[in-house]
Formats: sequence, structure tokens, C-alpha cells
Amino acid sequence: MKILVCISNVPDTTSKISFTDNNTKLNTSGIQYIIGPYDEYALSRAIELKEAAGGTVTVLNVGEADTEPTIRKSPGNRSRRCHQNQCIS
Repeated sequence: MKILVCISNVPDTTSKISFTDNNTKLNTSGIQYIIGPYDEYALSRAIELKEAAGGTVTVLNVGEADTEPTIRKSPGNRSRRCHQNQCIS
């Protein structure tokens, strides 16, 4: 079984969010980014399915280069991690 899990890069819920430029732009300084909670749950289920039935789990993230640390932090026991159209091991 081949399982693909798409993950998103979202601000940590404990981060303090503020805006600049007359409340028109997000101030990203001091914001910690994490894998979205629902995405993390989906990844955990995919890993459980892989362990039960065999196969591979591929994690996919589409975003700017600064999202790469988030995908590298994805929980272990996956087969591949892909960022945009490049696969990183």
C-alpha cells in the first residue's frame, strides 16, 4: 500500500500573532511554525496503517523553502519526504 500524506506549515497555536503596516501584514518574527494538528493526526494514522498492512508513507509539503524545517520534523517511520517537486531524504 502506498500512502501519501499532505502536510501544511501553520503557526504554532501558542505563538503570539501580531500585524504590521497598519494591520495589513503578518509579523512573522518570533512565530514558531509546526505541522497542522489535523495533518499530524493523518500522518500518525498513515504510519499505523503502514505498520499494520505494510507499504510506504510519503509526506508531501508544497510551500516556500522556509517550510523545509517543518517537513523534516515530521514524525518518524515514513518512507519519503517531498517538498514541492523535489524529494529530500
